[in-house]
Amino acid sequence: MATSTPDHGLKIFSTCPTSLVAQPETCFRQLEEMARCSEDAGCEGILVFTDNAQLDPWLVSQIIIEATDRLCPLVAIQPVYMHPYSVAKMITSLAFLYGRRLYLNMVAGGFKNDLAALNDLTPHDDRYVRLTEYTTIIRNLLQSADPVSFEGRYYKVTNLKLTPPLPANLMPGLLVSGSSEAGMQAARQLGATAVEYPKPPVEYAAVSPANDAASNGIRIGIIARPKEAEAWTVARTRYPEDRKGQLTHQLAMKVSDSSWHRQLSELGNARSGEENPYWLVPFQNYKAICPFLVGSYDRVADEVARYVDVGYRTFILDVPASTVEMEHIGTVFERAVARCPA
Repeated sequence: MATSTPDHGLKIFSTCPTSLVAQPETCFRQLEEMARCSEDAGCEGILVFTDNAQLDPWLVSQIIIEATDRLCPLVAIQPVYMHPYSVAKMITSLAFLYGRRLYLNMVAGGFKNDLAALNDLTPHDDRYVRLTEYTTIIRNLLQSADPVSFEGRYYKVTNLKLTPPLPANLMPGLLVSGSSEAGMQAARQLGATAVEYPKPPVEYAAVSPANDAASNGIRIGIIARPKEAEAWTVARTRYPEDRKGQLTHQLAMKVSDSSWHRQLSELGNARSGEENPYWLVPFQNYKAICPFLVGSYDRVADEVARYVDVGYRTFILDVPASTVEMEHIGTVFERAVARCPA
């Protein structure tokens, strides 16, 4: 990945191990190892989760920064957790102390029980209106040397000034979930990368994913090995079908208003196997929140190259099972880029 990324403008993000099941005595070391491994593989950054069950994403991001030389934390930001001024202050403080750039993964939704526990009952599309206002204030604070004033439906600030100022070259990149029309609209308004949970590559054969395709990204898991059969053995061993997980998934479908959850569930009957690397079993069994591509290096590289060919330039990987898994994924991206026209 390190040699391929500049050729096609690809930005590849790995994902931090979830702290939900982490042990205190090993969590710090695991975060450092995954961060270093992601940097060695040539990733642009690494996604840091946020929800009621996770460690604070800013503290996790500081560990990542201290463990690496250039890897950018992709910090998930949910408006219900922090005022936009606090987010801007964290960004400029980390830039001042470490001279490092961040990316922001702007999150409008989350687990419904988490949001309800925080007394947030905002309807789905209105959450994206709120997210747009929220992100606009953060961006204005980071970009302006003058005090910032803003008044919208959800936020109002008056003559708010940020110190220390953020160097222009450390302005964070913006990503927004784009699986719904409201999400796509928010991404367009903010000039952000719209991140989707993709359909099988063949379904994009005749269409570009958006008017500005290069601004789109996808979230995907990858399990690849030199031989097809080996990859499927690893995949099915790691993610066996589980009745309890299937019931949990079905319950989540009933209470979720997430567009991506519904869209992936509608794709759930797609056949997988050597003739179809697109695999939804981890999603259907509540073990992952995105589709997977499974197969030989060359077969999966062909699928990734198809996504690149229709315009996707940002890839957020599901949590790699190990540092060794990152090496297999790196091989896939090297071969995928070799297949794409310059």
